[in-house]
Amino acid sequence: MSRYREMQVFEAVVKSGSLAAAARNLNLSPATITRTVASLEARLNNTLLIRGPRGVEPSPAGERFALDCREILERIDHAEHSAAGLHACPTGELTVSLPLLMDPHVFTPIATAYLAAFPDVSLVIRTSEGVPKLLEEGIDVALVVGQLPDSSGFAMPVGMVRPIVCGSPGYLATWGRPETPDDLHAHRTVLTASASPEAEWRFRGERATRLMRPAPVLTCTTQRAAIRAATLGLGLIRCMSYEAHHELQSGLLEPVLDGFANQSMPAHLIYRDGRRAEARVRTFVDFATPRLRAHPAFSR
Repeated sequence: MSRYREMQVFEAVVKSGSLAAAARNLNLSPATITRTVASLEARLNNTLLIRGPRGVEPSPAGERFALDCREILERIDHAEHSAAGLHACPTGELTVSLPLLMDPHVFTPIATAYLAAFPDVSLVIRTSEGVPKLLEEGIDVALVVGQLPDSSGFAMPVGMVRPIVCGSPGYLATWGRPETPDDLHAHRTVLTASASPEAEWRFRGERATRLMRPAPVLTCTTQRAAIRAATLGLGLIRCMSYEAHHELQSGLLEPVLDGFANQSMPAHLIYRDGRRAEARVRTFVDFATPRLRAHPAFSR
């Protein structure tokens, strides 16, 4: 069996977590899969798979080898597609990762317009916190908020977002508008369950960051539910500007304490392979970048 086929087999085993499942996916016999892995381990003089009652999982060496195999196989596939001229026309499935609550009012209109312009592409949307691992997680493009590590690949800046505190007009009419972070002691707040009881709200001070511990009147399971509760006048909420973009634009919420807002954070589209990326990736980045930069959810 060629080394190319060995890499295909091993990558399939790690991806499925099962020798039998890899055999089915590759239309090979289980015995062939077992022999191939054993041959690989003997040639490399290392244990690549750890067998267990629930299947197999890669050893530390196997995990690194699987990642290298996946990258090599993708580059081979890329080369064959380029030679066949398939990179000139965007087709296939494009997987895009987004921060939570970026989708409904910010991203969906852009995605809809892209699909109308490139009807041979289908989109798969995932949500992710932080910076996803593009290759390991099978993600083509990710919209990321925050500072990027050096290993992020290619990145296109689309603007800045910031943490804000806001409340409904009805709430502010009843409880007043806080002028300083200290005024929050006299206000009701809405939090999410993901925030610990000691969760702190951070504000910019003259010399240092100021920390406040709000006492919630309501704690919700999700940030979307907390934002909804804030629009109904339950209390003030702290969120990212894009998370409540629709509510702010429609007047359901109003920002407060703008003069004490913490530092804005950059937002980027990140992807792999640069201009050598497949057509669906290149066209999406080229299509989405100017539209995100022009979107009011992002500041310059």
